[in-house]
Amino acid sequence: MGIIDIRVTIYIMAMFITESIMKITRRALLCGIFSIFITFAGSAESTPSISEIWKLVQAQQEEITRLKQALANTLQSAQAQKQKAQLTEERLDETTEFVENLAKNDSPSKSSAFANTSIGGYGELHYNNVNTEGSRKNTKQADFHRYVLFFEHEFSDKWQFYSEFELEHALSKDTSDGSNSGEVELEQAYLQTSLNDEHYLRSGVFLVPIGILNETHEPATFYGVERNDVENIIIPGTWWEAGAAVGGHYNSGLSWDFAVHTGLQTPTSGGSAFRIRSGRQKVSKANADNLAYTFRTSYSGIPGLSLSATLHHQTDMSQFSGDGLGSANLISLQGIYSWEALSIKTLWSRWDMNGNAVELAGADKQTGWYIEPAWTFKIKEHKTGIYARYEDLNAARGQDQFDQWEIGMNYWPTESVVFKIDYRDRDHDLAVESGRDFKAFDLGLGYHF
Repeated sequence: MGIIDIRVTIYIMAMFITESIMKITRRALLCGIFSIFITFAGSAESTPSISEIWKLVQAQQEEITRLKQALANTLQSAQAQKQKAQLTEERLDETTEFVENLAKNDSPSKSSAFANTSIGGYGELHYNNVNTEGSRKNTKQADFHRYVLFFEHEFSDKWQFYSEFELEHALSKDTSDGSNSGEVELEQAYLQTSLNDEHYLRSGVFLVPIGILNETHEPATFYGVERNDVENIIIPGTWWEAGAAVGGHYNSGLSWDFAVHTGLQTPTSGGSAFRIRSGRQKVSKANADNLAYTFRTSYSGIPGLSLSATLHHQTDMSQFSGDGLGSANLISLQGIYSWEALSIKTLWSRWDMNGNAVELAGADKQTGWYIEPAWTFKIKEHKTGIYARYEDLNAARGQDQFDQWEIGMNYWPTESVVFKIDYRDRDHDLAVESGRDFKAFDLGLGYHF
């Protein structure tokens, strides 16, 4: 075969290969043609043989096949990414819908009837080891003092309902000697509406806005196994009434509260004559012939400082006229100051009562005050606090006229759980009551949620 025939043959084969490559990809065509021309470049004396050309064609075919596979893989990968993106978008849509349902209180795990209802509570267990001077009233006892449940419900952005249901001393049982006689009590049940961002209106059964502990008395919020005696005897906490209240709270730290409500029905005879705590009606068929009024103003505009002053007026302390006990006023002043690990609380309260009978009994002025410094630190990263408290009381009964020293420690393994230990030393003012002087060791645990 001559050189011309060989070149004709090469030309025909090149045309055939070129047509095949064009069906696959332009890139493969260019690469193939370029390779052939490079191979044939040179003088006629170096013209390749038929077998060499065939090997070259086979190599180009393999390259074309590889490029086709790469193209197919690229297309397949792009399709997979498209499907994955589509799946991700669908899942995002589902998540958005679920969150929107939660916002509308349509969560499948919570019935819409209770979507705006919250439950909370607190409890405290006490152990008291009391050794009296006369030894006749020595006691060692354990008592689940309080078990409380809170129920709150939001009717709308402006209207809410709050309630507090309490079981005292683990059970409620009527006995002739008064033992095992706990109580079931409804301490709060009121409606509240926001008049605007700064003012509220409240109506129903609520805690009287007075003192440090009367409104906030969860066990993890105060020192000591037992609550202080000033806010038990002079301020008869926990103290709740039925009525209406209005108040304002401002960004400056200034706030005020004014309430019109049922009053005390303090006895005028017997062993509890003129004893303030015995006058609590607890809104159980309460005599409402004579109402009471409470006004409180507070300031907390300085970091760490809280000051409050309360004026409370009873139009008739006994709810009956002509029994020697008439109107009465209670003034209460309190302050709390915290600076780093140190804090100090103090409260002073005084009753001034009108009436011949209460004046003759020498119970027309009843006062009490206490001061409580405390220091907090960490034990294994858990908050711990030590405190001391001094109280001085002069109330209606001789047994309620005393001064008392107390020291103790609180340990919080978590913010809402507390373990307590304290020691108390009480001395009565009247010699006739010296048999009631005691030294006590107390243990307690408490929680709230």
